[in-house]
Amino acid sequence: MAPFKVSTVSLEKKQNLRIKYKRAPNAFIKFFTNTRSNRSVWGNILLVAFLTFLAFLFLFPVIFMVNNAFKPLHELLKFPPDIIVRTPTLNNFLELRVIFQDSVIPLSRYIFNTVFILVIGTAGQIIFASMAAYPLAKYKFFGSEVISRIIVLSLMFSPVVTAVPNYVIISKLGLIDTYWAIILPAFAATLGLYLMKNFMEQIPSSLIEAASIDGASEFVIFWRVIMPSVKPAWITLFIVSFQTMWGVTGDMYIYKENLKTFSYALGQIARVGIARQGVMAAVSLIMFLIPTITFIIAQSNVIETMTTSGLKE
Repeated sequence: MAPFKVSTVSLEKKQNLRIKYKRAPNAFIKFFTNTRSNRSVWGNILLVAFLTFLAFLFLFPVIFMVNNAFKPLHELLKFPPDIIVRTPTLNNFLELRVIFQDSVIPLSRYIFNTVFILVIGTAGQIIFASMAAYPLAKYKFFGSEVISRIIVLSLMFSPVVTAVPNYVIISKLGLIDTYWAIILPAFAATLGLYLMKNFMEQIPSSLIEAASIDGASEFVIFWRVIMPSVKPAWITLFIVSFQTMWGVTGDMYIYKENLKTFSYALGQIARVGIARQGVMAAVSLIMFLIPTITFIIAQSNVIETMTTSGLKE
């Protein structure tokens, strides 16, 4: 049998490859030899690129709206429009101030109407939704399941569908042209009740039993045990209710000008014509900023509460 021969050419190639491999940087070697790490790096790059693209899509309307609020009229009417304002001005906000100065109803009255409806409506919705959700979530009584199903069923109906029945009820109660025509329907909003009920169902019953053994009344249990435990829920409800009540106009129930809301007044000013496009841009920014700032502040509290609390049976 012929002896096994080793090719000298192949040995030289292997030696050259080993020398090059030793001289290559460690990071370069790991990147091209470690398949899992390679996939992880490229996956992170693609993920960051995708999230950056999504962030731009979400922020673009906001950036465009903020710039429009400070554009003069000739820039607003320019086509194609400029994303970034070239000659920023405060004339749009000054014109809005002049319009309110010439108004029969002062600006302070519109703001008072909105603040009153906003505070009472939001606080009332949180309180009534929480108090109604507590027995439905933690106690079983005759008809509780039926009530829970009705609550879920009511979420399927659009406010447009219930507009006529709501108007008839408000009219029969004699609440037309009053603040309560807007506030009372907010108290009975089923979304808040459904949200609070689902959160309260996650609270261990042992907490309620321990509080009862210590002699706490039902109200003390509700206020000292339940409400702090569901803080993320009622802060979320506060955000939703605040945004809803902030944008409500109430023109379906309120006809007296001195009872109109700030949102209604801003909307009427912006609808006059093309000459007030700048005022409309300023109005849009004002209507956007208030609920956005409230959302940012409240959201930080929600996240902080959810990270520091954790209830387990």
